[in-house]
Amino acid sequence: MSADMSDVTNMIGHGPDAPALLVISAVALLATVGFHTWWARRHNHAPPTPDDTGARPQTAGQHTAGQQTAEATTLWRMRTTVRDEPGSLAALCTVLARGEVDILSLQAHPLAEGTVDEFLLRAPIDLPAADITRDVALAGGSATWIERADAHDLVDAPTRILGLATRTALDAAELPLALRQLLGRCTIRSLPAKAQGAASGPRADKAADGAPVEGGLEGEGTVLRLRAPDGEVITVERPYLPFTPTEFARARALVELDSRLGPRIPRSQDVLTLAEGNSITVRRADTADLDAARAMHDRCSQRTLGMRYHGPVRDADRYLNHLLSPRFGRTLAVRTASGRIVGIGHLLWDGDETEVALLVEDDWQRRGIGTELLARLVTMAVEAGCESVYAVTQASNTGMVAAMRGLGLPLDYQIEEGTLVVTARLDATPVSSRLPYDQPRGRAQRY
Repeated sequence: MSADMSDVTNMIGHGPDAPALLVISAVALLATVGFHTWWARRHNHAPPTPDDTGARPQTAGQHTAGQQTAEATTLWRMRTTVRDEPGSLAALCTVLARGEVDILSLQAHPLAEGTVDEFLLRAPIDLPAADITRDVALAGGSATWIERADAHDLVDAPTRILGLATRTALDAAELPLALRQLLGRCTIRSLPAKAQGAASGPRADKAADGAPVEGGLEGEGTVLRLRAPDGEVITVERPYLPFTPTEFARARALVELDSRLGPRIPRSQDVLTLAEGNSITVRRADTADLDAARAMHDRCSQRTLGMRYHGPVRDADRYLNHLLSPRFGRTLAVRTASGRIVGIGHLLWDGDETEVALLVEDDWQRRGIGTELLARLVTMAVEAGCESVYAVTQASNTGMVAAMRGLGLPLDYQIEEGTLVVTARLDATPVSSRLPYDQPRGRAQRY
């Protein structure tokens, strides 16, 4: 066979038509290679060339980026405790992978009894939370807690915490909202320093109310107590899920930041022109405006004060010092060109609900000031993530009722013994007005 091949080679190389035969052979070889390359690409048997940007058919089992849309998956936040030993986390990740559950982020909190792992998961939409919990238990997880998450949870923890700290630094009223976003569903209470509550010395280990200066965890870890340098005690309760030491440290850092910066609110303001041509300014107010607010109270009639406070007002200071504090909400003040306050509107954190309240001086009523204040307060509530706001007034207060109706939102009315509660649902129609000095906020919580 080799001899025959040698004869063929000699004939082609030394025959009279050798050059032509060589050229024809080369052309045929190139054509064969080109056809094979085209056929292989067409059937996905060869990788694309660098300049090949055309679409190729998708074979079974392949998934393009973004194919799992939000409609096909669900985001979950999950916390579980695993044994502090090698392989425990790997077993947990393996069982999640079998259920086609994607781990988007993971934080580990080592404790004495084990390691608490916090996950952000993306799971198939038809996979129930109970199935995820069951699989985690089979993999060795215990005390598992799971709830729905949203797109905001996709931000990594350090970035989110820095954002909360920035918001707290810019506005003292942001502290309760920041704590609420940091710790999830919880009840937050603030107790001012008692007259006798100051400890025996500035370096005392405990105050008179028993709260450690450095704070602490109580109630099997479901109650978090923090102390501000001025003696204020902040209590956070979350019965459904114990706090971790990491959460405690983060919350304490936010409270310390707020305390060190002292009272502060954004000082931007809007200048508005009323229908009759008078100019007014609308801006945030706090306890620094107490004297001006008290002077407005003194100019208001007893009827106006009774409509606002649902009865006689004997000690305006007791009301105003609380209402103007950014610890309990936000306040807008309306001032005339001379600087006199003629209207005040409050947005007050009340647990999972939010109250709005208005007071306009008698001589400045029925000029649109109350409507302007209410629209801005509701905008604040929308940007804070509140689901509704309610106003408590007397049934005869037609001005407040008209202002609530002017929002254009669905309203619920409850009347009991002359007291009227009007609730506006904020998830139905967005409020059109925007505030230049307020950015989108987290969910409101009482503080």
